[in-house]
Amino acid sequence: MRVQRPTVLTAAVLGLVLLSGCRADGTDGPAAVPTGSASAPAPGAPSGPAQSSPAAPARPSGEARPSAGARRVVDAPKAGGLARATGAGAPSDVAVDPGEMRDGMNLVMNNYVLPKGGSALTIAVDNVPEETGKRREHLWRGMLEHIKWDPELGQPEAQPVDAGPLGGSVECMLASLAEDGDVVCGWADDGTAGVAHIPDSTLPQAATLFVAMRGDLEK
Repeated sequence: MRVQRPTVLTAAVLGLVLLSGCRADGTDGPAAVPTGSASAPAPGAPSGPAQSSPAAPARPSGEARPSAGARRVVDAPKAGGLARATGAGAPSDVAVDPGEMRDGMNLVMNNYVLPKGGSALTIAVDNVPEETGKRREHLWRGMLEHIKWDPELGQPEAQPVDAGPLGGSVECMLASLAEDGDVVCGWADDGTAGVAHIPDSTLPQAATLFVAMRGDLEK
């Protein structure tokens, strides 16, 4: 009698059936993937990290936009107790360059009558797009040209003074070779800048008057 031996193929198939039907914990069914384990990406998916949405484009810096609660300069009928000059006394054709004026900015220029005669010329701008100290320097240069200060005498030295309740920076310069004469003062704060020419005055007197005038010119 001839005895038949089991083939190698039959034994291999039986082993695969047994392995696929048993888990390490003794239960039936396929083994689960542990939570949090990495899985292979789907075919065609990018292998790098997910890309975030592009940021919104920045607002163009060429436009001046007023911010909420920003201070403004106003056309005050009185400034520091001085009445605004009207008619023939109002400034006209004043050669003071206020700098670049953009949409949303205000420019206010007036003469205010001094008690002893003459007038104080004021120029102020708001919603300044650049650093306001630079705009004040621009206004200073224009005012010195307006009063015909001789540049060969050098630049008058600006001295800081008490800014008063509105804060910011206030400085005045004596544009005269004497202790009194032409005084040019200016302020700069967050968004506004202004200057004034106060003739026939000392620097301390002009500084006190200018701070009082600013309280009416800036709101």
